[in-house]
Amino acid sequence: MSKSRSPKRRKSVLVHKPLGVLAPRVQAVGPEHFGVALVDVSKRRIQAQVCDFYGKVLLPFDIYGQTKEGSREFFQRLKRVQNDTPLLDLIVAIERTGEYHRPFQRAAIAAGYEARIIHPLVTSHFRKTANPGEKTDPTDLGGMFRAVVTGFGLIERAIPPDYVQLQLLARHRRDLVQKASTLCCQIKESLHAIMPGFEQCFSEFWLNTIAMKIARATGSADAVIQLGSSGLTQLVERGHWQCHQTTFQKILQWAKAAPPCHPQINTLRCVVDHLDDDRLAKNRQIHDLERQLATLLARTPYVRLLVTPGINVVSAAELAGELGPIEHYAHPNAITGRAGQFPSRYQSDTVDCPNGRLVRAAHRRLRASLMQIADNLIACNHYFRAKASTWKAEKKDARWQRVKVVKSFTRIAYVIVRGNGPFRHECLQGDHYVIRKLNAFHVEHQTPVSQVLIDLRAAIEQMPETQYAHEARPWQEEQRRQASRRRGPQPLSEIILEVLARLGMGTVQSTDEGPDLG
Repeated sequence: MSKSRSPKRRKSVLVHKPLGVLAPRVQAVGPEHFGVALVDVSKRRIQAQVCDFYGKVLLPFDIYGQTKEGSREFFQRLKRVQNDTPLLDLIVAIERTGEYHRPFQRAAIAAGYEARIIHPLVTSHFRKTANPGEKTDPTDLGGMFRAVVTGFGLIERAIPPDYVQLQLLARHRRDLVQKASTLCCQIKESLHAIMPGFEQCFSEFWLNTIAMKIARATGSADAVIQLGSSGLTQLVERGHWQCHQTTFQKILQWAKAAPPCHPQINTLRCVVDHLDDDRLAKNRQIHDLERQLATLLARTPYVRLLVTPGINVVSAAELAGELGPIEHYAHPNAITGRAGQFPSRYQSDTVDCPNGRLVRAAHRRLRASLMQIADNLIACNHYFRAKASTWKAEKKDARWQRVKVVKSFTRIAYVIVRGNGPFRHECLQGDHYVIRKLNAFHVEHQTPVSQVLIDLRAAIEQMPETQYAHEARPWQEEQRRQASRRRGPQPLSEIILEVLARLGMGTVQSTDEGPDLG
């Protein structure tokens, strides 16, 4: 006898945006008792009026200053309206304008009102339907009213401070990286004017630590010829740099065959020096920001993503900052939906074009973060690299491949970040560990040991206990290696014992030949 299956639950469908629904509150008090305060904020002014749900104006359009006094004056008038009219419930609807609306939004929340945010494109759409060809502040407020009552005044979820900091720092770092990249192009252009072809002596010019140092120390092909091989060797030794003799030979060969340089060589050398100083300063800022990102990432469940080959601290931190708490997403499709990682569709009657371009209205920074991760996974993850090779053989578009990888990754990441079980998937290689990867990042960035310990403790607290045994393996192996070595400075011993204790693992007994790390 076959078992009876329980009927499937029907998926609830709402015409309104889920975070913009007003119907239950309006039904509870009645439309004539529900008010909407409409606020359009600019740099210096606040344009506002108050209506009931039917559109009857209760507080006429007026202008207030974008100051503490202006906000206080508006809320005092709003309270008088609530006392003088039969309003029992009220929301404040604010049009989003970059960061200009944030001070008033915070003031509204502090005053005890629910603040809802309207996208300016939504306001424009509802304004144009009623007032085509006319754009004024009052008509904007009219468009905002029609948007709110139809469910487009959205509630913004509260974001924990760690995620806000992650977002701000990750975006600042990305901006610095772009500026540093621009500086690299400018430096190469000016350097080519005074030392034509010098950069061709190095396979990876910016990854070579002495390329710019030699360029700044010499400044011309003639100076390199005068120094010769012995002079270049002394220059490197004085600066405590590292360089192979083959590199010296390449530089000398270039200098002998170099074409004439720019006549204003001294001026251009100053330009190169100033640009390179700016580049180095930005690199130091990026370095410091990455350490801060690692500290913040360790305090969120997104640190678990480091178990995935191809995901590093920076990419995981950028994703965490743009996504926010994973609890805000009901399923993985909500992530790709917010990022606009799905094709646009046009359907009318019998015409159906379901596979258009990616939708334009999306969280662009989140999309960029996911696409960058897709590039990294295809390059560094054996599972996604094999998938990409198969798709390439099938002549799939490279853009399609990356969107497909993003779709798969978001499903995996959702389970890893939100779940509490062990991490199992074909894309997760056995030799990748969250704690070891985070520690290696800090070693590379020369983070103080005290801060490393704090971050490792925080990361362990974010890990499910079922993952502790897996994470302890490399630390136990490292402890065995340390125990078999001679006595002497061992900077990792303190970290190893601390990590093993946090993971609930026992220590390894030392032999007579090695030191007792306990």
